[in-house]
Amino acid sequence: MSTPACIRLLIVDPQNDFCDLPADRRAAGQTPALPVPGAHADMQRLAAFIDRAGTTLDEIAITLDSHHRLDIAHPGFWRQAGGEAVTPFTEIRCAQVESGEYQPADSRGLERAIGYLRRLESQGRYTLMVWPEHCVMGTWGRNVHAAVLTATRRWSLAVNKPTRFVTKGLNPWTEHYSALQAEVPDPADPETQFNEALSDWAREADTLLLAGEAGSHCVGATLEHLLDHWPPELARHITLLADCISPVSGFEAAYQGILTRARARGVSVVPSTELA
Repeated sequence: MSTPACIRLLIVDPQNDFCDLPADRRAAGQTPALPVPGAHADMQRLAAFIDRAGTTLDEIAITLDSHHRLDIAHPGFWRQAGGEAVTPFTEIRCAQVESGEYQPADSRGLERAIGYLRRLESQGRYTLMVWPEHCVMGTWGRNVHAAVLTATRRWSLAVNKPTRFVTKGLNPWTEHYSALQAEVPDPADPETQFNEALSDWAREADTLLLAGEAGSHCVGATLEHLLDHWPPELARHITLLADCISPVSGFEAAYQGILTRARARGVSVVPSTELA
């Protein structure tokens, strides 16, 4: 008698701050900090998929982008040469910090910031982006999109299993897009290093479904880390739910590049409606 296939769903950062929630769906003071165009509709489709799939989903894991207000990728960390604030969506390169164009607000962090930027840029994946403050601990924006949360709670009772939650991003000295590893791991902080437990959980599935926000950053980085750390033949076990993922505005081409490379390695990219 054959063993039933194990299907696991990994949802990357389905959080309010990333969702372009319409104003009539928000209470007073609930304004998404970094809305991804299309993300609210993505999460509604994802919630509907979870309800349709029901008990065919063996396990669900949700990652939670989680930051302090003071973070190397938030505006308050930086100042311009004349002391002016740095605005969100400013890219900062190592050479600009070395020349004094940008400096940490706390000068004691200068040497460490330069070291970080050197390592980040040497990898060729991302340039430091100063994002709006987002997913700050204790805020509404860090919470899971209501439709997804409700659907996973229904699923949990139906299968008698808890949803697995994975926190990432609390180290203020490194960006942490991927669910599996910070962009520049901190040797002194195990939480920034490769998450073997999560990787093993995902790898043990016969089918790993991947969804969340944003395709150009956190979902894309997670996917690339999975592909880089797993044997090549396991790529075919990964399926991206194409209608439950969107890129950050301005990074559409980067997302398409991620999809092209993933397909070439054997990853399936299909809408959720084709699966359940």
